[in-house]
Amino acid sequence: MQIYLDYSATTPPRPEVIAKVQEVMSNSWGNPSSLHKWGARAATVVETARFQVADLINCPNPDSLIFTAGGTEADNLAIMGVAKSYDFPQHLIISSVEHSAINEPVKQLEKKGWEVTRLTVNRQGRVNPEELKAALKPNTVLVSVIYGQSEVGTLQPIEELGQICRSRNVLFHTDAVQVVGRLPIDVTTLPVDLISMSSHKIYGMQGVGALYVRQGVELIPLVGGGGQEFGIRSGTQAVAAIAGFGVAAELAGLEMKQESERLRSLRDRLFDLLADNSCLIPTGDRLHRLPHHVSLAIDTSENSKCCGSTLVKQKAITGRAMVRELNLAGIGISAGSACHSGKLNASPILVALGYSEELAKGGIRLTLGKDTTEADIDWTALVLKQILVRLIDK
Repeated sequence: MQIYLDYSATTPPRPEVIAKVQEVMSNSWGNPSSLHKWGARAATVVETARFQVADLINCPNPDSLIFTAGGTEADNLAIMGVAKSYDFPQHLIISSVEHSAINEPVKQLEKKGWEVTRLTVNRQGRVNPEELKAALKPNTVLVSVIYGQSEVGTLQPIEELGQICRSRNVLFHTDAVQVVGRLPIDVTTLPVDLISMSSHKIYGMQGVGALYVRQGVELIPLVGGGGQEFGIRSGTQAVAAIAGFGVAAELAGLEMKQESERLRSLRDRLFDLLADNSCLIPTGDRLHRLPHHVSLAIDTSENSKCCGSTLVKQKAITGRAMVRELNLAGIGISAGSACHSGKLNASPILVALGYSEELAKGGIRLTLGKDTTEADIDWTALVLKQILVRLIDK
């Protein structure tokens, strides 16, 4: 039995997406910037996809979408594109639970003299809007807070945070890679200026994403060249991958409500099946949570209970060990975010939530998707418990 439960890392491309990509590669392979009919055909494909992705976030002006090579580039473009418009270092604010695609460019800015405030989070991983209010300064030019945290599943109060920024005329960006296509986003009402998204999180192809840029927001390009994507992102567009992104976005919009409800039910079932193990600590916010996301920390300290047995000796079990063991059992999960799954270091996200260094090495993430069934959930819970007992008894 093979069960894939790592949909937050990547999703398998849908058959409709694969069919569209193959069609475009066969019939619309021209350069979208070329003036002849082959170029015009490819340009039409790109613009059709732009409309499809724009519809997913209810964006009335598709030209507000800039296609990128993925969510990481979209995040970098948002941070550095704003920063490069200033001649002197300013102040920006991020949360302490951002993805590395935000943390790394922010660290680069710090080295250049930018002042950075990192908002703390509570035990569930939520930012306190009052802390954002207190952190804003006269020279704050950008706030970036992740919408749905990829490792612990927590949803942030984005609307409230955005309203605070808008009241102070500060640009607000959110990395919504885990949210777009899973929960409704309406940029006509959501007070956000920049939104990052990714195709391969919604059953599209890898290697393509987008950045929504509210009209009137100025970004300085990171890459010079032919001036594609309205002069903001040069480089010949990946026409076939973009076309697949468009199809994935359209289907996600049509199926979102029903699929999100189904995934919530499966998510809660898995949490409930594992609830009798005090050595499995749910992480993140159970109420404000991505619909497909289960995350846990493994606590094998003395006197915790594992599958009904009280542990009498401490034996640390890392998230990496659980990933390896479940993989051998035919079940694919992640230890924290995919970007850190190969490291033995404590998860910086769990540390930010207040977990000890030891517990923060034992974080695991199980994320559900279109192919996940109730039988998959039940089997996974059973196997996970058996593996825990075996590892502890070794």
